[in-house]
Amino acid sequence: MSHFMSNSNLIVKSIFVAVLFCSQATAQSSQYFKHDLTPPPSPWVGKVMDDNSKKFTFALFSDLNGGERDHIFEVAAAQLALLKPDFVVSIGDLIDGGTEDQEQLLKEWDSFDKRAEKAGAPIFRVGGNHDLTNVKMREVWAERYGPRYYHFVYSDVLFLILDSEDFSEERMQEIYFAREAAIKVMDGPNPKDAETMLYSQMIEADFGEISNAQSDYFKKVLAENSDVKWTFLFMHKPTWKREDGRGLERIEAALKGRSYTVFNGHDHSLSYRVINDMDYIMLGTTGGGQDASDDNSFDHLTLITMDPSGPSISHIKMEGILDKTGNVPENGNDICYQKSKCGK
Repeated sequence: MSHFMSNSNLIVKSIFVAVLFCSQATAQSSQYFKHDLTPPPSPWVGKVMDDNSKKFTFALFSDLNGGERDHIFEVAAAQLALLKPDFVVSIGDLIDGGTEDQEQLLKEWDSFDKRAEKAGAPIFRVGGNHDLTNVKMREVWAERYGPRYYHFVYSDVLFLILDSEDFSEERMQEIYFAREAAIKVMDGPNPKDAETMLYSQMIEADFGEISNAQSDYFKKVLAENSDVKWTFLFMHKPTWKREDGRGLERIEAALKGRSYTVFNGHDHSLSYRVINDMDYIMLGTTGGGQDASDDNSFDHLTLITMDPSGPSISHIKMEGILDKTGNVPENGNDICYQKSKCGK
């Protein structure tokens, strides 16, 4: 009897081990990952993700303008084509702008769009002060690209595209003329004199504005998408710095209790801070003007990979994104990507 039980236990153990091996092999050999091994042990480390729908990667690029430097965006587009993100989000200042000449604006947008196509991925536009400085520029944007602020959902992640230049038309024109006067001085022999002019005293020049209508739009979007696993916000100016009721406060209140990340540009200097226990990230440049005294002012791309655990965010300096030959694409080896290092 004991001999029979011993053999039975052996048989049961053998069946259990076979089932265990089989189930593990089945778990590893799925729709996305197939092999003919029956681990453990296995010649790889960790569980191979087998559901591609739960993971995706998108990229960001920041300010082109505010003194665009030659050929850098062309290099960035070629590097994005190498990295192959699912899509790309801009952070504004895509053209030089700052004019009411419609023909000139159309030429500048044609140039940007032609260069951007070489990234090989969809690009979601975010408007900056160079793109939306006056009423005429708003009209051109609306005709070519539609709304200045909007949203979309991708793989259960909510993307909010904000307009940080959301002033009344009257105030926008006041800002435009003050900015135009300041730029003329900055381009002259005594550029520091611009620091005492009206434009430098306008809170909108640094922090932008979010109108009540825009806040209401995004509050409604958030309410209708309360069950997404993450929310990203993209804006040009850091409206979250404005504290007079015309910044990001109303949208931030609607975000309470959910996971989100904020990105902006405008200052041409990479910085990171935590607000409300969430990441607020200010990007550097992708061709825009740089301050030679600022070590955080450099050209880079940003990659964000989303999976069930949340976002993984990496900033990659353009000088380090090489093609298969070991060179920066688009003949970009000899370009200065950080003014504080090369002084050019």
